[in-house]
Amino acid sequence: MVIDLNSDLGEGFGAWTMGDDAALLDIVTSANIACGFHAGDPAIMRRTCELAVAHQVRIGAHISYRDLAGFGRRRVEVPPAELTAESLYQIGALDALARAAGDRVRYVKPHGALYHSAASDRSAAEAVVAALVAFGGLSLLGPADSALASAAAAAGIPFHAEGFADRGYTPEATLVPRGREDAVLASDAALRQAISIAVDGRARTAAGDEVRVEVRSLCVHGDSPDAVHMARSIRQSLLDQGVELRSFT
Repeated sequence: MVIDLNSDLGEGFGAWTMGDDAALLDIVTSANIACGFHAGDPAIMRRTCELAVAHQVRIGAHISYRDLAGFGRRRVEVPPAELTAESLYQIGALDALARAAGDRVRYVKPHGALYHSAASDRSAAEAVVAALVAFGGLSLLGPADSALASAAAAAGIPFHAEGFADRGYTPEATLVPRGREDAVLASDAALRQAISIAVDGRARTAAGDEVRVEVRSLCVHGDSPDAVHMARSIRQSLLDQGVELRSFT
């Protein structure tokens, strides 16, 4: 049994910081690094890449709609060709800094509103995948059974399904929208869910129903309350369950 543990990192901007990236990079196996559109700036991006390389953590481009003010959580109407160009721009910027740190971008994970739009909107999914094709065929991390998964398969792009330790699931196996009280799980519930997804391929909804969640990677958000303690507990518990932690790239 093998699974990747990922986290969204580098999500500060200027003097503003979010989360303890250095501590999380000692725990996770893949880092989704913000590329400047929802968070991150060149200095933060470079520093996060350097920390990832030092900890032998794989680097992924966490691309977003251009929405710093809304932290990338607002849907933006962008023509497909423009979305492809903006996605490619973000990947290229992070890759330059990753190479300066001694590695490269290995995969792409959309952020926030773009993640959800591309999961259900074929046009947005194909625009994102077109950027990966243009860049040379990176892997794509996203929700299973989604428009992103279908677009990646059609383009010959390796796709890896992702689940969430610290987010609530609906009966349709999608994420509970942020803003609802059951959207973000507390540490104990996140730990139980991480083990259930990794070992049994299942998550439990707020109503108590089980849903199938078969994934190759588990995300622990770096901005979640008590994220470092949560991620460390999840990592150790997975190891105790005999799960091997290894990046998908």
